[in-house]
Amino acid sequence: MYPVDSSPQGFIAKPQVTLIIPAYNEAENLPVLLDEIDKAMGGQPRAWEVLFVDDGSTDQTLDVLKKLAEGRDTIRFLSFAANCGQSSAFAAGFAEARGEILVTLDADLQNNPTDIPAMLNLYEQGYDMVIGWRAHRCDTLLKRLSSQIANAVRNALSHENVKDTGCSLKVLRASLARRLPMFKGMHRFLPTLMKMQGARVAEVKVNHRPRLHGTSKYGVLDRAFTAFCDLLAVRWMQRRHRDYEIRERK
Repeated sequence: MYPVDSSPQGFIAKPQVTLIIPAYNEAENLPVLLDEIDKAMGGQPRAWEVLFVDDGSTDQTLDVLKKLAEGRDTIRFLSFAANCGQSSAFAAGFAEARGEILVTLDADLQNNPTDIPAMLNLYEQGYDMVIGWRAHRCDTLLKRLSSQIANAVRNALSHENVKDTGCSLKVLRASLARRLPMFKGMHRFLPTLMKMQGARVAEVKVNHRPRLHGTSKYGVLDRAFTAFCDLLAVRWMQRRHRDYEIRERK
């Protein structure tokens, strides 16, 4: 079993799993989230770490992260100089993670860390990615309907069958994730981009909770046009993508 901070200096063995958590003005939620992660991951046989990415927050998020990370080598953080968006936060997390298995989730407490162990177990069955599917979403009716429409359009144009690409709770093989094309809006297409790298992808039901503190950072109508343009770009990449297998090398 992996002991979290088994000494005053913290546990410094290389982790197998890195939890990557973008945070933008989520100061109130972070202590609660870390406590939930400790409880959910405490019985894991895999060594793990948490990597927060402060996305240019204007509240006390960075101060809270510094306090949470103090004396714990398993808790790390990056802090952007300015707000860059979730895709940039994930890209930075992929590059900085020490684990070979990546877990992504939101900092707003709507993703439940108790789902992570089961997702890791499914990943170990030979998948390269496991996607969370929020079967019962705790969001407004407008947000749920817009998400359903967006998923339907995205699946139709990209020839996908993913139920919920918008759920941030995912498990990814780091070696494939680091090969993904990095662009603004990339986080909405992670399953498709991973499949282009040859990934085997599974989808599983996960819990979803109402937000307790703060406000949502993502509107419904303000990102629709940009997301559609991104979708066309991904479709172009799919059509132009070329794969190869090396038979021999010296």
